Amino acid sequence: MDSLLTIAQVVARTGLSADTLRYYERIGPLAPVARAAGGQRRYRAADLDWLAFVQRLRATGMPIRDMLHFAALRSQGDATAAARRDLLQAHLAGVQAHIRELQQAARSLQTKIAHYDTLCQPKEGEPHAANKRPRRAR
Repeated sequence: MDSLLTIAQVVARTGLSADTLRYYERIGPLAPVARAAGGQRRYRAADLDWLAFVQRLRATGMPIRDMLHFAALRSQGDATAAARRDLLQAHLAGVQAHIRELQQAARSLQTKIAHYDTLCQPKEGEPHAANKRPRRAR
């Protein structure tokens, strides 16, 4: 039998807050979890696997509405596999475009840093910029 985890244990394992777990369960990316006597939530290993995937979707910037759409398709079973694949492919294309934008921005930053490195080099006969005393405002 699957070992069941408390919400505190899931918080410790996932880094998600208890409020986020309850929110995900309430709005839909996470199906309602089992309850113990007294109403305490009990999470299965499959719930943690799904939460890890949801966290990856969030980390890649997938909007909640798309996560909800994906979760709804997932709950319908294998008949929606093609639709889920299409949704993930479209999201991946956006992620890859964003990565290219970030790489271009990083190259621009590297160029600017190299420019400042050149400006910060001491000229012959001058002390190194780090050794200069700042001028006092008068």
